[in-house]
Amino acid sequence: MMPLAQMADAVLRCGDGREKTALSRRLAAQWQAARAAGETPDVGTASPPMQPARPARPELLAPRDVPHRKPGSPEGRIALLHAVAHIELNAVDLHWDIIARFSHVPMPMGFFDDWVKAADEESKHFNLMADCLEELGSHYGALPAHAGMWRAAEDTADDLMGRLAVVPMVLEARGLDVTPNMIRIFKQAKDDSAVAALETIYAEEVAHVAYGSKWFHFLCGRENADPKEVFHTLVQKYFHGALKPPFNEEKRAEAGIPPDFYWPLAVST
Repeated sequence: MMPLAQMADAVLRCGDGREKTALSRRLAAQWQAARAAGETPDVGTASPPMQPARPARPELLAPRDVPHRKPGSPEGRIALLHAVAHIELNAVDLHWDIIARFSHVPMPMGFFDDWVKAADEESKHFNLMADCLEELGSHYGALPAHAGMWRAAEDTADDLMGRLAVVPMVLEARGLDVTPNMIRIFKQAKDDSAVAALETIYAEEVAHVAYGSKWFHFLCGRENADPKEVFHTLVQKYFHGALKPPFNEEKRAEAGIPPDFYWPLAVST
């Protein structure tokens, strides 16, 4: 089995969405089987690309240029599923990137176990969304998508604590806020496949946010730093814009993020 960081690098360099997620799931299964057998595989190191490989489609646009469609229409629901598929594909790369880019940082093996599991689940989530799109006569790549999603990775390429603060604890936590309303939209449309897929994503994303919080607090403890103060400093440094309520306080708490972490960042702007 190749070292884990090299596995991560291989996923990042694969462009096609279905091929990327198939490779991601295959390599994650190898790692998880070795760990389940009581092994401690080599983590190794890698030199990952600053930006992951991407398919020729979708066309990537500035956030303000991505067309907005009303979710009450069939076209709007397709656009919503497409946006979620794009988020999930970026999440696959984000979770492998944190392994490849920070494999040189001394961390417990549980850190790598968590992000392998998260990457595996995000791969499943992308495929669920891609399947839903195809059921509706569309496909991933049929619509333009948001070009700014990788910015957080680039901004925090040299800062593991910053990466944990901004990606799982801000961006993925936002998913916990907005997914319940998406589920309601597809329930009203009686799209059972999309509802089931989104409910799976919603249930599993809590753990991904929790991994971010757990390892962020771990690093703060290692440095004898106040997690709340460090979080506020790093989010203000790396996240462009205010945090937007309403917040899913119950699920955020379940993931280990208390209200005094995020409310001050929402009301201070």
